[in-house]
Amino acid sequence: MNARQRGDRRTALLYVSPALLALGCLTVYPGLWVLWLSLQHRIPIFDVDRFAGLSHYLFLAQDPRFWNAGRVTLVFAAVSVGLELGLGLLTALALRGQRAGRRLALALLLLAWALPAVVTARIFEWLYHPSAGLVNLLLGGRTINWLGDPALALPALILADVWRTMPFVALLCYARLLGIPPELYEAAQVDGAGRTAMFTRITLPLLRRILLIVLLFRTLDALRAFDLMFVLTGGGPAGSTETLTVYAYRSLFQTLQLGFGSAISVVVFALVMLVAWSYLRLLRRQRLGA
Repeated sequence: MNARQRGDRRTALLYVSPALLALGCLTVYPGLWVLWLSLQHRIPIFDVDRFAGLSHYLFLAQDPRFWNAGRVTLVFAAVSVGLELGLGLLTALALRGQRAGRRLALALLLLAWALPAVVTARIFEWLYHPSAGLVNLLLGGRTINWLGDPALALPALILADVWRTMPFVALLCYARLLGIPPELYEAAQVDGAGRTAMFTRITLPLLRRILLIVLLFRTLDALRAFDLMFVLTGGGPAGSTETLTVYAYRSLFQTLQLGFGSAISVVVFALVMLVAWSYLRLLRRQRLGA
C-alpha cells in the first residue's frame, strides 16, 4: 500500500467514523448491556440485584413455556414467509402481464404495505370479530371466534401478517422481473419452449438472488414479530400465539424480571444472527457459483 492509498484509507475512515460511533452507541453498547443483564437476577420492585451467571439460560432449557414460544415463533415464521414468497411471486408475475390498471394495482399494494402494523392489527381485529366481523359474515353469518380459539388464533395471525407484508415481496420480485430482457423469452419461444419451461429455466434462475434477499429480510422480521400478536391476542389464548418476543416483553415490562427477560432477548438475538449468517453464506455461494 503506497502513501496515496494510505491517505485515501484514512479519509474513508474519517468519513465513516460518525456512523460507526452512532452504531456503537445505539446498538453495540445496548447489546453488550443486555448480555450482561442476562447474567444477573434483577427485579427492581423487590430490590433484587445479584449475579446469576448462567442460571437463567439453564432455566430456559427446561422451561416448557419457552419451548412453546420457540415453537410458535418458528411455525409463524416458516408458514408466513412461505406464503408471502409464493403469493408475492404470483402477484409479481400477474403485474408484469397486466396491461391496464397496473398503477392502481401497485398503489393498492403499497397501501397495504405502508400501513403501520398496529393499524393493520386493528383492521383484522374488526374483520375477525365473532359477531360483527366481515370474515364471519362472508362465511354465512357463523360465529367463529378466530382470536379466542387456540386452534385458530395462530392461523389468523399468519393471515394478517401475510396480507401486510406480501406486497414487499411482490414489489421486489416485480422490479426484478422488469429487468429481465424480453429477448430471452422471445428466443425461448423460437426454440419451442413453453410457459413452464420459460418460468423454470429463465424466470426462476434470474429471480433466485432477489428471492434469497427477500427471504433473508422477511425471515428476520418474522422471527422478531411482536406488534400483531401483542395487539390482537397478547400471546393468548393459552399461549397459542405467544412468541419469544412476547414472552420477553412480559418478563421485562410486566413482571419486571429484567435479567430473565434479557436472557430471552439474547436467545432471540442469537437465533436471528444464526439465520442471517446462514442466508449470507447461501448468498455468497450463489454469487461464487454465478
